[in-house]
Formats: sequence, C-alpha cells, structure tokens
Amino acid sequence: MKRSDAHNQLRDALLETRRKRGLTQVEIAALLNKPQSFVSKYESGERRLDVIEFLEVCKALKVNPATIIQQLEIDDD
Repeated sequence: MKRSDAHNQLRDALLETRRKRGLTQVEIAALLNKPQSFVSKYESGERRLDVIEFLEVCKALKVNPATIIQQLEIDDD
C-alpha cells in the first residue's frame, strides 16, 4: 500500500467517525481548542496529523485510537 493510501484511509476513518457521532467540524475544533480550519485541513488531506494530534482527535471523537487504526488496510509486505 502506498503511504498516501494509508493517509487517505486514516482521514476517511476520522471523517466517518465524526459524522456518525453527529458532530460538526466546529464542534470538534472547539473540543480540541483549535480553529475549525484545523479540522477542515486534516479531513481534506491538506495537512497530516502527528501522533499526539491523532490521539487528541480520537479523544474528542470519543473513539479508541486502536479502533481507527484497525480500519486501515495495511499490507503485510
């Protein structure tokens, strides 16, 4: 799997989780104490999350980070 494929899967999983929770970008941004553009940029792929940011987003979404990671289809090659 290409690195960009994994990043796309990660952002798709976070976006889908946010939508399933019925939360807006503004609401997640407020929980993170960040501007709405922060959420927009990682959801659109304009920016990537580092590990700490990923954990903070998962906490705001009330989802176990392992649940998101398990959704990624990573080849064993």
